[in-house]
Amino acid sequence: MSDPLLEVRNLHSYIGSPRGVVRAVDDVSFEVAASEALGIVGESGSGKSVMARAIMGLMPDQAVQTGRVVFQGRDLLSLKQKQREDVWGKQIAMVFQDPGRSLSPVVRIDRQLTEGMRRHLGFCRSEARHRAVSLLAEVGVPDPERRLRNYPHELSGGMRQRVMIAIALACEPDLLIADEPTTALDVTIQRQILDLLRKVQTERGMSLMLISHDLAVVAGRMDRVAVMYAGKLAEIGAAREVFASPRHRYTHALLGATPQIDHERHTPLNLIPGSLPTPTDPPPGCRFAPRCAFVEPTCTDLGPVMASIGSDHEVACVNPAPVETELAYGGEPVGR
Repeated sequence: MSDPLLEVRNLHSYIGSPRGVVRAVDDVSFEVAASEALGIVGESGSGKSVMARAIMGLMPDQAVQTGRVVFQGRDLLSLKQKQREDVWGKQIAMVFQDPGRSLSPVVRIDRQLTEGMRRHLGFCRSEARHRAVSLLAEVGVPDPERRLRNYPHELSGGMRQRVMIAIALACEPDLLIADEPTTALDVTIQRQILDLLRKVQTERGMSLMLISHDLAVVAGRMDRVAVMYAGKLAEIGAAREVFASPRHRYTHALLGATPQIDHERHTPLNLIPGSLPTPTDPPPGCRFAPRCAFVEPTCTDLGPVMASIGSDHEVACVNPAPVETELAYGGEPVGR
């Protein structure tokens, strides 16, 4: 097998707060292969976005990080600021969840879209502008030449997110990280943006890491999926296998709590009792144990470790759920 494009090993990201140390990401390890689409899912507060920011080097000054984030053979956490800046935007790009906050309100789209190309690729102004028009057309922005003269507030939310994707693609990155890219958009535009991300990822042969709290977002669009809970990685594997046969009790419960389009209206959801543990004082052992109906004494002692249960399926659970014979999630077709 070829070396992974991105390799995260034993990543810890702790952030100081008035209430104590927030263990936002706690000993997380995973890989992203070249040209692969990986979905990261979990409840809000599970550490998904912090992990993405740790990879991008966007953590606050008070954060303490250990572990390794190896991209194309180089550990990003060990690089100096200038060396990291050569990677960000050019080799790794990120699309944030709120384009209204990511785009400068006082700078025209033209300048915001061409800045990275002129800095990283050495394009002159005319070359960058020509490519900017092509990029806007590629991501579905109508009348791209006119839109370059607009300010962000003159565009709709969906158009602003398309501009953000164009900015992220401008320098031909090898890895695109999309952090909840459709949260602020209505359902119809959400689907368009998600399909666009998958389309450009496939056509360009780049890797995609899509972060979401919505299982329907990653179902049917990702090659693999990783499930996070309270700063820990609970399960990771091929998307079809994880959705068809979730083995971690949290993944199983999460799928059971998701509305199914073929359910009758009076069918109750199997809601997960309780809430996420306090990040400054997580429980010992498995962090899902206080909410789990199948908890065992060993769950709260040493706790589970990530173990392989298939050719491309790993789970950190002492008492894994049994193998399902039918799809556990019917919200959208799974796999490609």
